[in-house]
Amino acid sequence: MSTSNGTELEDIAVRDTRVSDAIDEPMRAMILDILADETLPASGVHRRLADRGVDRTENTVRHHINELRDAGLVDVVRFEEGRGGTTKHYGANTTVLSYSLPDSADPDIEELIEAVRPEVETALAALTDEYGDVIDDITGAMEPCEHCRTQKYETYVLLTVLRRAFVEAYHDGHVQSDRH
Repeated sequence: MSTSNGTELEDIAVRDTRVSDAIDEPMRAMILDILADETLPASGVHRRLADRGVDRTENTVRHHINELRDAGLVDVVRFEEGRGGTTKHYGANTTVLSYSLPDSADPDIEELIEAVRPEVETALAALTDEYGDVIDDITGAMEPCEHCRTQKYETYVLLTVLRRAFVEAYHDGHVQSDRH
């Protein structure tokens, strides 16, 4: 897709300030990575970080878990009653991917894009046709970015829907394939 300045638009970089502010601290990204694989109390996260060579106090780890929880990236998934009180077990509800594809992958990526593009176009048309009012309500409630000249709220909302649908479909598919 060409932009008004004549350059070719190839990708959309998503920067959700709620997420990026929470994971600007590298240890928080590690905590998310740990909690994406297993549910743990703060003491368990502390041990896993120590296994990775991160030397922080358990209180510091607990603080970072709370920051991630406040940002909506980590949930308390269960409580465990014990002699010393109640222990919270945490789990990540978001996976942070921070990779770069090799340039040599471009032709293969283009082939994959072309393979799925018709279905994506159909899904986008269905969303905007059937849920246009809902999308308008959501974009109307979004706060403007003081640095942006144009707001691409509809793009952000639709990409969020597609991204989260992908996560659910991917997770469900892997859970089912893991059973067989």
